[in-house]
Amino acid sequence: MKQRTLGSQGLVVSAQGLGCMGMTHAYGPSDQKEAIATLHRALELGVNFFDTAEVYGPYNNEELLGNAFAGRRSEAIIATKFGFDIRDGATVGVTSDPAQIRVHVEGSLRRLGTDYIDLLYQHRIDPKVPIEDVVGVMSDLVREGKVRYLGLSEAGVANIRRAHAVHPISALQSEYSLWERNLEADIIPVLRELGIGLVPFSPLGRGFLAGTAKRAEEYPPDDFRHQDPRMQGANFDANMQAAQTVRDLAALRGLAPGQVALAWVMQQGEDIVPIPGTRRRANLEQNAAAADIVLSATEMATLERALQQVAGPRYSKERMASVDR
Repeated sequence: MKQRTLGSQGLVVSAQGLGCMGMTHAYGPSDQKEAIATLHRALELGVNFFDTAEVYGPYNNEELLGNAFAGRRSEAIIATKFGFDIRDGATVGVTSDPAQIRVHVEGSLRRLGTDYIDLLYQHRIDPKVPIEDVVGVMSDLVREGKVRYLGLSEAGVANIRRAHAVHPISALQSEYSLWERNLEADIIPVLRELGIGLVPFSPLGRGFLAGTAKRAEEYPPDDFRHQDPRMQGANFDANMQAAQTVRDLAALRGLAPGQVALAWVMQQGEDIVPIPGTRRRANLEQNAAAADIVLSATEMATLERALQQVAGPRYSKERMASVDR
């Protein structure tokens, strides 16, 4: 797989990464043997950029990667995140208390079985703590060699600028896809002005653009998608109709719908590295093949017109409250 550079500090990663959250978290039980096999298959395919976080599980997602890459640490570029308040195994809010950031990072290092993190993100902006104080501690960790590069997740324009003024930010992680394009008006222009890469999560719209999504009520209550407004009621019907264009184009090209959706994201710029999530080798192989697909300008425009209007908000009000917009 080709490689791309995130940020001006020279973080080189595979042009497509692997979101690991679903291997232990959010989408119901998974087969850990198959998850590890999927991580190993990613390396074979040239996918070397892996995304995790302490809150996934919580904690056991990082442990999974630590086990999978034992003895192979140098082959993997690992990104992890801190910033949620986890108590008794439950997430109760956000926190980036500067006095506790080191504790979080040391925990991640231990679970990952490594002495350095390639890319450390603040998972969510903590409105109680100035971003300068957060990035100050993060930059100390870079100087100490425990972290190589810094990132933010779901940060807004003002906090991106303020953070970057303290220490170069290499990547912003946020949702971006044919299904969710809120970054285009303000955030992507600022990232390009400052030389910051974009790491889109959920580039397949949690399965919707891949044609595998079900109605929200069909997922169990502990599944992240159960509360997804875009998969509920009339929104599901309207969005399924809009996404038919993706399925039609895929059929014409002899591709899977998810490959078309990923190709669209990857053609938005060489500074963009999507991290589609999967727990199975077959899906990984299909996603990775999208890195070699080229859509014509006409195909790109057709897709964008079809999904210009998506029914329903991105998140529930409770989930959206932690997004810095």
